Amino acid sequence: MNLLFESKRIAALLTVVPANEQSFIDDMKAFDFPEARSRKLMEVMGYDRHRLVSPGTCVSDLAVFGFEHLFDKHGLERDSLDALILVTQTPDYLMPPTSSIIQGRLGLKQDMFCVDINQGCAGFVIGLMQAFMLLDQKHIQRVALVNADVISRKTSPRDRNSYPLVGDAASITVVEKASAAGTTHANVKFDGTRHGALMIPAGGMRMPSSAATAELSDAGDHNFRALDHLTMEGSDVFTFVQTEVPPMIASLCDDAGVSKEQIEWFLFHQPNRFMLQKLADKIGIPHAKVPMNVVEKYGNSSGVTIPMAIVENLSEVLNDREALVCLAGFGVGLTWASMLMRLGRLDVCEMVQYA
Repeated sequence: MNLLFESKRIAALLTVVPANEQSFIDDMKAFDFPEARSRKLMEVMGYDRHRLVSPGTCVSDLAVFGFEHLFDKHGLERDSLDALILVTQTPDYLMPPTSSIIQGRLGLKQDMFCVDINQGCAGFVIGLMQAFMLLDQKHIQRVALVNADVISRKTSPRDRNSYPLVGDAASITVVEKASAAGTTHANVKFDGTRHGALMIPAGGMRMPSSAATAELSDAGDHNFRALDHLTMEGSDVFTFVQTEVPPMIASLCDDAGVSKEQIEWFLFHQPNRFMLQKLADKIGIPHAKVPMNVVEKYGNSSGVTIPMAIVENLSEVLNDREALVCLAGFGVGLTWASMLMRLGRLDVCEMVQYA
């Protein structure tokens, strides 16, 4: 599905990472895995360290911390927010919506729109689409998009295929109407027939959490996880990305009448460096145009890796000027989405630590 948005801009971008940092090598010492092989894996996949929340820290905690920073340090006015979108796979509760909790904790006005969206790796792009749609309403001038996950709390520490790689983080994106912003092109696709490639089997109504779903079992190759934990079919996900994402980017460029060479940066979700290198080669774009260092420094924080890539690599550039960029997220669902937009002259482009 192709989408068009007119006169919308990203005004501010803040990312929040936990202060707690763990190294890949230290994590791998907990497994029966040779250190030489761990270091080879680091080199090939681009792993080094990741950020993890402390026990009990929730998505609303990261979001409230980030908003208070924007209010106190950057002068964002609480009453200027007309809508709050939260994209997360790890809500504080099954009910009520975590967006309502954030709105209440911050003391935001009641005359606003709040909604949770259950999305993962493509969540930042899908959240932007929803924010842009809301901005088409007469009485909505400014939307706050929160993308946050504490996925480490749903990952088995004894699963070396997942735990050393995941990261926790949040982003807050302020989106507003802007008559000079021009056209943003986007597209999105879903394939629920492949939903089993990335999932947490237990915890919903289909399979409620219980003592049985919390019991660890050997998932193969001495990786232990429970049905309450994240499970991923790595080869299926890799094939999906290499097969589906390149034609999506080609379709986006065709629809916008833009060549790949005209795009300054490709800001993709970052599962690992190896996958991104192969994806760049498949699309036919230079590796230098695809930032790949987020998973190396912070871990895979699902859709938040896209705004983290922006803040980590482009903050100085985008504070001064605009650039034509392509955003793309792909993963759980299975879902894949992309967006072509002019990004820059941001009021805020910053990362802060949550202690």
